[in-house]
Amino acid sequence: MLDPILAQLRQGLTPHEVALTLALGTVCGIFPFLGFTTGLCFVTALALRLNQPIIQIVNQLLWPVQLAMIVVYLKAGSWLYGAAPMPFNPEEVRKIFAEDPHPWTAFWSRFGLMGLHALTAWLISVPLIVAVIYFSARPILGRIASNRTGRP
Repeated sequence: MLDPILAQLRQGLTPHEVALTLALGTVCGIFPFLGFTTGLCFVTALALRLNQPIIQIVNQLLWPVQLAMIVVYLKAGSWLYGAAPMPFNPEEVRKIFAEDPHPWTAFWSRFGLMGLHALTAWLISVPLIVAVIYFSARPILGRIASNRTGRP
């Protein structure tokens, strides 16, 4: 992963831009809904003029972390709302989509509140995660850039 970052620093990306791309790629990559991270990363990078290859590499590297964080966000969201944790059974989801005549309606009726809880917990965590990654990575990338490119 370091080689593409170094290449981008040599081509004119600043340590600020790379650090921001890494931070936002991380939070988009752990978005608590499967199937949305690539699009979320794409739109985020497009809107903020960030590096698409770097943000997508980060996103793809984080899929195992995303799976673990979904559970964390579900539990944190339930705690935030003072709700009892709702059981989640993948077999129940499979049955909804295999047998229900209106699967999306049934899915959102059954699991929509859980999704709201997870989304809320994720939104609360975003500023903290971005700050930690950005402010940790920026000085490191600055040193790497000055050592590799000969500029500060």
